[in-house]
Amino acid sequence: MIVTKVFNSINKPDIIERSEIINFLFQNLEQYGDPKDDIEKAVQYALKETPSFGGFVLVSYEGEEISGAVVINETGMKDYIPENILVYIATHKNMRGKGLGKHLMNQAIELTKGNIALHVEPENPARFLYQKVGFTSKYIEMRLKK
Repeated sequence: MIVTKVFNSINKPDIIERSEIINFLFQNLEQYGDPKDDIEKAVQYALKETPSFGGFVLVSYEGEEISGAVVINETGMKDYIPENILVYIATHKNMRGKGLGKHLMNQAIELTKGNIALHVEPENPARFLYQKVGFTSKYIEMRLKK
């Protein structure tokens, strides 16, 4: 049975849970992930452990093990930039193709107030999940790294 928990600035995970969430995301995002330090920064932002607008971390468990996780950061913007950004979503490799990702996406959508943006690489198979739940491609993102 899948159970979900929502962590935010009021209901924070303990040190062990937090480490497990970060490790889970690092391992299960695979080639579409970021370094652990970057994942930790997104979690800190969501939990308002650094100056931020906050957000939340949604985690699903099958028994004692994490089966999926989502990190949403609030942007502090509205209208011209969505109020939220879905920074990470991952499911355990053994849970893929069973509807867990869609369930987590729908739950994250319900929990957010306002619009949601996300970044996805064109070859990432998760892109199809995002389209199924209503995400569209409005822009091509370009970045200047300094």
